[in-house]
Amino acid sequence: MREIVLDTETTGLDPHSGHRIVEIACLELENHVQTGRHFQCYLNPEREMPEEAFRVHGLGDEFLSGQPRFAEKVEDFLAFVADAPLVIHNAEFDLRFLNAELKWIGRDPLATERAVDTVAMARQRFPGAQVSLDALCRRFEIDNSARTLHGALLDCQLLAEVYLELRGGRQPGLVLSADKAAQSVQAQPSAARAPRPHAASAAELEAHKAMLEKLTDPIWRD
Repeated sequence: MREIVLDTETTGLDPHSGHRIVEIACLELENHVQTGRHFQCYLNPEREMPEEAFRVHGLGDEFLSGQPRFAEKVEDFLAFVADAPLVIHNAEFDLRFLNAELKWIGRDPLATERAVDTVAMARQRFPGAQVSLDALCRRFEIDNSARTLHGALLDCQLLAEVYLELRGGRQPGLVLSADKAAQSVQAQPSAARAPRPHAASAAELEAHKAMLEKLTDPIWRD
């Protein structure tokens, strides 16, 4: 099964207030395992970067002004994700931005039904606990020491590991190889054995009778 872990960085919190995407990253999973294939691009948001957003991801105006616009990278992006499910941490946020960008260039939106929201998964599994990416990395002992700033590709790599743990983690001791699973256990025939006698011998009957004589009104006397 092919899945795509996806993350974005933006200039702010709401595309309908004029904020834009400045980075998209996607990471491919096959059967929940990273394949090594990924898509990543920086984008020119065609606006100034607010200071509060710059402090989050460190992507500034000078760097982004030389990057392509969303319309120039959309074909590569859509080709990479294809029709795979999208694993996203707080899916509503990223899809809102992506679908706004797609709408502005006249493209169809990404269906919300495609999203696998790891925030929702974490809240269901750990009710009342913190479910930020950093908090989940700490819970699952995933090294996120390189995450000094938010970066979409690094966050995808961390989220891929978190997603695996949310699904139950690696349990190699419980996994059978295809060859072993196909094997059946064959019962080995055993040699016939003559029935053993269980009736009491004459000596045993006499010993039992002698014991009964020592008892007062035994209930099992014939």
